[in-house]
Amino acid sequence: MKRCIARMALAGLILGGASPLRAADKLELTTRVSGVVDEVLVKTGQRVKKGTVLLRLGKTVLQARLDEATAEHARAQAEEADARRELDRAQELFNRTVSSTSELEAATLRHVRAQAALAAAGARRVIAQKDLDDADLMAPVDGVVNALPGGPGTVVTADCQPKTLVILSPGRR
Repeated sequence: MKRCIARMALAGLILGGASPLRAADKLELTTRVSGVVDEVLVKTGQRVKKGTVLLRLGKTVLQARLDEATAEHARAQAEEADARRELDRAQELFNRTVSSTSELEAATLRHVRAQAALAAAGARRVIAQKDLDDADLMAPVDGVVNALPGGPGTVVTADCQPKTLVILSPGRR
């Protein structure tokens, strides 16, 4: 709830509400990710329901980051599988007393590193997908769009003081 009341990153929607339970009459909305506003899907004075897409950022760069993270994850999966096979082979040779403990330990270390790289690649893919999903700014509550400070072409940076893109008044009907 605090995130709805506080200024949100990227899109500047202010939602104003008459509800006595609200800490603020207006919500200034923005996106969590940086980008350029591609399209605004609402108009000033329009009533919106919670979850309505208010505006969209351009997704080309965000999609490319997701594609890159997906490819990195696939590479990490292949490397982990290769390291697993090498470890199995090293364990078999060690069990037959054909190889040394140091060779087995080296194969074990490579496999552990490959597993860590795979986990990191998976996390980067999840973050890239979340960033792409967050390119759509949605109304956090029912309300009326009071103002649209950010229109198509507006550059938004996700920093400590993001630009307000939409101002919404919650609860007005």
